[in-house]
Amino acid sequence: MKTLQKSALALAASSLLATAAFAQTAPAAEAPEASPITANVTVTSDYRYRGISQSNFKPAIQGGFDYAHESGLYIGNWNSSISWISDAAPATANTRVTAPIEMDFYGGIKKEFIGAGFASDFGVLQYYYPTSGLNVSGTQANPNTTELYAAQNFTYGPLTGFVKFSYSVSPIFGFANSTGSYYPDLTMNYDTGVWGLALNAHVGYQYVAGNVQGSAPNVTNSSLYSYTDWKLGVTKDFGGGLSLSAAYIGTDVGRNSAGTYNYVSPTGKNLGGSTGIVSLTKTF
Repeated sequence: MKTLQKSALALAASSLLATAAFAQTAPAAEAPEASPITANVTVTSDYRYRGISQSNFKPAIQGGFDYAHESGLYIGNWNSSISWISDAAPATANTRVTAPIEMDFYGGIKKEFIGAGFASDFGVLQYYYPTSGLNVSGTQANPNTTELYAAQNFTYGPLTGFVKFSYSVSPIFGFANSTGSYYPDLTMNYDTGVWGLALNAHVGYQYVAGNVQGSAPNVTNSSLYSYTDWKLGVTKDFGGGLSLSAAYIGTDVGRNSAGTYNYVSPTGKNLGGSTGIVSLTKTF
């Protein structure tokens, strides 16, 4: 194919020589310079993070921005409405826990060290949950979490994706004694070339380190809270930064010795149960 393309270019060049002098006198149209800042907003039917519902199966609104320097350095912020912290700490006689939002702050460097289409990505991510009324003591842990991550992106024609490894340097999402938890995952997208449709697939494994205090005086090994999550979906690109995605998400979250799901809603429903979600995203 490359040989045929070069031959065609050679033939075209011979006919262009006669008009080259004229073309040089006309100013070339310059493409607008891409902005280093991008933003996004999403409305989703259920905020699922690593397979677990963060909004108790209800819709969520999300949005953020990224700044990418030509050197490869970047910073960003992303936010989403949530309910899981308030759901897990119901109101008492004296106080009510409120934590309506998740705020993620991240920064790192992304460069094509290997070659074109193979960007390596290294950074740090801080999950921050503004809360009020949360009693953090004893076996409870603050939900705020810090992770380091390393990712390798890849491109093979219409197939793109990345492999990533995230490692917590703090207790993770309210689990006491869980520093050292990690999450390896693989994400792939295939551009079908038809109607702007792309197929999406993802699989990851959340390992929760250490021991987590269970119902006193029992101590439960936190491996009970480790699980695998997966996703299969499709995304429709409408152009202009607007896209619609639909996915089927699931996990292998199990039950504890009492028969209760390890990730459970206030009504006893499995927060990691398989379900379909729909999301509408606009990027700017």
